[in-house]
Amino acid sequence: MIKPYFKSLDKNFNLLHGDTMELLPQFNHKFDMVFADPPYFLSNDGLSIQSGKIVSVNKGKWDKSEGFDYINEFNRKWLSLVREKMKDDATIWISGTLHNIFSIGQLLTELNFKILNVITWEKNNPPPNFSCRFFTHSTEQIIWARKKEKVPHYFNYELMKQLNGDKQMKDVWKLPAIAPWEKSCGKHPTQKPLSVLTRIILASTKPNSWILDPFTGSSTTGIAANLANRRFLGIDKEEEFLNISKIRKKEIENLKIASEYRQKIGGFNNKKELELFLFEEAVSDYGSDLQL
Repeated sequence: MIKPYFKSLDKNFNLLHGDTMELLPQFNHKFDMVFADPPYFLSNDGLSIQSGKIVSVNKGKWDKSEGFDYINEFNRKWLSLVREKMKDDATIWISGTLHNIFSIGQLLTELNFKILNVITWEKNNPPPNFSCRFFTHSTEQIIWARKKEKVPHYFNYELMKQLNGDKQMKDVWKLPAIAPWEKSCGKHPTQKPLSVLTRIILASTKPNSWILDPFTGSSTTGIAANLANRRFLGIDKEEEFLNISKIRKKEIENLKIASEYRQKIGGFNNKKELELFLFEEAVSDYGSDLQL
């Protein structure tokens, strides 16, 4: 029996402390969606620029590269384990850069996933290129794939079209990077913005869906999931980051703060659009279960 590091009072936000490779085989729950932001293996003692200052690119031991074969085997192992925890109609989103995304794309195909899209997230404030010898890195890729070739997946096409001026949404997303208010409970070196995770979750899940993040960090996935009325399990080795996750969940248990955050999340046509959609979604979901 696995002992949770944290389980919220509403039971919709759950954290496990440990190695995702060891913990995933120990339970049988199946998930509707997975978001994974695995190590990019970028910590190579290089330098970058942040807020006008020269800083090290090192994130921690978990981000150190041990060579091409190691990266491939690492990605093959966690993808195989995660696949076993997905429902047959589930989808997975995986964030990466040129350092790891090609390995992941190849292995998804090897493991019989069906790749649906490769989203390019264009950042509006990327750090400048330090060496001035090649183009500034201003994007990250997010692969979207479903578990099985012939089992249909869920996609909220109409909402995505609405958010894009009533035109089909393209696979290039211009969304704001992380805002200072998103770091109110502490900092994670690779924290993703709520704007990106909220769009991913609304595009590919229904209310009360279960979402897994096997490298949860400070759990932006979980915060976005709960703000959007979905349920969440996150796993991480680093207790420091799990503690930030727990504090973030407790913060949005304040209904006023949760409402304020929903209005601040980027990627919507106005401040009230997300809350209005969630209300309409909840009414529709309740009606579909109503039996007279």
